Parts: sequence; structure tokens; C-alpha cells
Amino acid sequence: MSANVGDEFSPGKKCKQSGIYRVVHDENHTQKHEVTCVNGETFPPCRNCGSGVRFVLVRAAIHLAKHKLFK
Repeated sequence: MSANVGDEFSPGKKCKQSGIYRVVHDENHTQKHEVTCVNGETFPPCRNCGSGVRFVLVRAAIHLAKHKLFK
């Protein structure tokens, strides 16, 4: 089970695909930014705008520990 570029996730959901995600906050709080998220980890709420934050997959990547050449 993986995610596709452009898929959006909310806090509390499990990350289905390691990669770079654009974080979209309440527009009154802060601007969009990018973070790395790892497959299996839970997307967290923002300390300021809570569960209103969203995570959008920008670029999928294989986590180093899961890559066949480094297992």
C-alpha cells in the first residue's frame, strides 16, 4: 500500500509512502513548507493550528533502511 504524488493526509493517519511532503497549515498561522515523512509513522498535528494541517506528497522516496542494497 503506497501513496501517489498529490495525495493528501491529515494528522493521525499513517504515512503510506516515505518521501518529501508539503505541509499546508492554517493560512493565518504560517506558510507552506516541506518535510520528510517515513512510511509507517503517524502524521502529527501542528502545535499551533492542530488538526487543520495537511500533508501532501511531493516526491516519493525509498527509506535507506528499506533499500535492497542497504538491507
